[in-house]
Amino acid sequence: MQAQQDQLQAYHVFVSGKVQGVYYRASTAKKAQLLGLKGWVKNLVDGRVELFAQGDAESLEKLLSWCQKGPMLAKVSKVECEVAQVDEKMAQFEVMR
Repeated sequence: MQAQQDQLQAYHVFVSGKVQGVYYRASTAKKAQLLGLKGWVKNLVDGRVELFAQGDAESLEKLLSWCQKGPMLAKVSKVECEVAQVDEKMAQFEVMR
């Protein structure tokens, strides 16, 4: 069990730009689910999108790289990422209101 926990990593990400009203949250959740990641994504009142994702390093890097572009209508200007604490209770990746 311990070895598997060592492989789990988590990122806390803030995405700036034209990222609300362009299916950014839904697209991010879909991409994260395809990569087998767990976490959540939500809109912030300041116009950014915030997300928390955890899983293996390779899948996290793929999601982070996808976040730089986002869905077709998005115009991402900045992606801020920090390493976060893994949440053992997280069961899936969901869109939060």
